[in-house]
Amino acid sequence: MFKKGFDFFKNKYLSKLVIFTILVFLSIFPVASQSSQNQNFPQGSVQGTTQMNPNVRGLNIPNVDISITQPRNGQQMAFSLQVLLLLTVLSLAPSLLILMTCFLRFSIVLDFIKRALSLQQVPPTSVLNGIALFMTLFVMWPVFQQIYSNSFKPMSEGTATLEQAYSQAEKPLKMFMYSQMMNDTTYIDTFMTMAKLDTPKTLDDVPMYVMIPSYILHELTVAFKIGVILYIPFIVIDMVVASILMSMGMMMLPPVQISMPFKLMLFVLVDGWGLLTQQLFISVIK
Repeated sequence: MFKKGFDFFKNKYLSKLVIFTILVFLSIFPVASQSSQNQNFPQGSVQGTTQMNPNVRGLNIPNVDISITQPRNGQQMAFSLQVLLLLTVLSLAPSLLILMTCFLRFSIVLDFIKRALSLQQVPPTSVLNGIALFMTLFVMWPVFQQIYSNSFKPMSEGTATLEQAYSQAEKPLKMFMYSQMMNDTTYIDTFMTMAKLDTPKTLDDVPMYVMIPSYILHELTVAFKIGVILYIPFIVIDMVVASILMSMGMMMLPPVQISMPFKLMLFVLVDGWGLLTQQLFISVIK
């Protein structure tokens, strides 16, 4: 019994000693053992290189360097002011395009017709704004040409100062805005009174900071009037469909779901987009 226990003890610690010896051997020669095992593994493999082809050229990325220096003469100072003015105009360009042109009227009327037809996603708002933008460019193109010819081009050529360029760019825009309010100058009189200015005798007596808010309120009023007129025939269709559904006892069925196809058919049969675009042009171009 004692001998069996000694043999068990000897075999147990002998196995541990063998395992420890193997681990020490592997820790001393890991690289040699791995290289000898993996040299030809997998079978049939070849050794490759990571050298790049010398005929291949890399990308030449230019170096961008920005330096700020003091202006040495008046010409450099004028150029710096022109760049600053250009950046300011570009940052304000969306607001100027929306508020000082007919874009405001076009976009509001197109949104009204979309709501009158009970359309939710078609056409998308971005498409309507794009239509309004290109219609605005079509209408305002003569004004933009006058601004370019009388203001921007002389200033870029150096034949006009900044004050002269601003005065020449102001005139076509002011004339366009006043032509839309010619029959109703209520807003101009209101803002002139609030600014405590004298009653204007000519268009030059109306400052630009009075003309712009007056024009915005006028465009909002005109656009909402057009929207109300556009809503009337479609409201009649909704009322007729709702009355028919109630008389048939279909109170749980939404009337808009039934009236929308009829409104679309009416709008397409009368060439709604063509008539709407033509009347919008007529309301602006007089």
